[in-house]
Amino acid sequence: MIYDVIVIGGGPSGMMSAISASKNNRVLLIEKNQTLGKKLLLTGGGRCNVTNNSPTELVINNIIGNGKFLYSAFSHFDNKDIINFFESRNVKLKEEDNGRMFPTTNSSKTILETLINELNKNNVDIKTNSTVIDIEIENNKISKVFLNDGNFYKTKNLIICTGGISLPQTGSTGDGYKFALKAKHTITKLYPTEVPLISDEQFIKDKTLMGLSLKNISLSVLNKKGKIIVTHNLDMIFTHFGISGPAVLRCSSFVIKQNEKEVTMILDSIPNMSKNELMEFLKNEKNINSKKSIKNILKNLLPERYVEFICNDISNNQISSLTNNQILEIVDKIKLFKFNVHGSLPIEKSFVTGGGISLKEVDPKTMKSKLIDNLYFAGEVLDINGYTGGYNITAAFVSGNLAGKLL
Repeated sequence: MIYDVIVIGGGPSGMMSAISASKNNRVLLIEKNQTLGKKLLLTGGGRCNVTNNSPTELVINNIIGNGKFLYSAFSHFDNKDIINFFESRNVKLKEEDNGRMFPTTNSSKTILETLINELNKNNVDIKTNSTVIDIEIENNKISKVFLNDGNFYKTKNLIICTGGISLPQTGSTGDGYKFALKAKHTITKLYPTEVPLISDEQFIKDKTLMGLSLKNISLSVLNKKGKIIVTHNLDMIFTHFGISGPAVLRCSSFVIKQNEKEVTMILDSIPNMSKNELMEFLKNEKNINSKKSIKNILKNLLPERYVEFICNDISNNQISSLTNNQILEIVDKIKLFKFNVHGSLPIEKSFVTGGGISLKEVDPKTMKSKLIDNLYFAGEVLDINGYTGGYNITAAFVSGNLAGKLL
């Protein structure tokens, strides 16, 4: 039997590709894991941040790695359509901070079950626990895919949705790059994104702040000339190896792309007050609460451990005994705390893979290869990546829908 379409990879892009293609075609979906959607089950802390409800233009802007390539895909099926896709199938969604959309069940299984139900309803053949080990190209077309069990399947079209190389325990081990290379495609440099950062600073080595979370901070990345290249206002956490948390993950690709051994970051732990406002606040406290210690005053603004860290060099406790220069020193440490990072955790530990199949060789209007007549790509295997917050899964769904839609 010859399939009209074979999809390799049963993640969000693969399932959506198969659903989209199966409206007009006989489709086979091949997944190396025992079940579909293994990585999807981990997203959003197991709750599945299924998309983002921000305006479409803002969503594309938050797909920082070549999001503009997806304009055509969004014109066919955008983040609002993703919401409608699930809600029209009786999945209630709720909006949380920054437009993030979750199922009201707070379970990613709800999303996975809905996708699997749709695959079954559309009579998609699903083959799990099966690894594609090779593809055959004849007359500039994919003709067969070969499995690890010795079997092969013939196909009229192939969609590769194998993901990147992040979190390989979920099955993302770079298989798609191998097939793309065989088809003469270019793979751009792969790098970790949305990844915790490593620091060799003494306070990190001493574990002074390990485990401490800071809420609603402002974190910036500086370039070699000391100019701020990106700032994110979110939460962060200090770890035994460096820093992590939402603000750090969003800054990480900007650190990595500098390709420097050491990159400076600036932490503003109270961004909702300007430097002048904080200075005036502390001077005022000095006048009206002169017997209070500086630490007790700052504890109303920041976690106690961080206050201890900031005030570590100050021997005088009472705010009345502090000079204006000492107060300015404290303000600078709160508003302009500079420290260096020295790389990131390995790409296998990152949430998203940066880089991938070169977009110069893929038609954005169809997701079709410009080199092979019946080859398509979707999802993270492409050189596309976004911030956490529902943006990567949105890119997967919209590119997957388009890859299957026009077949």
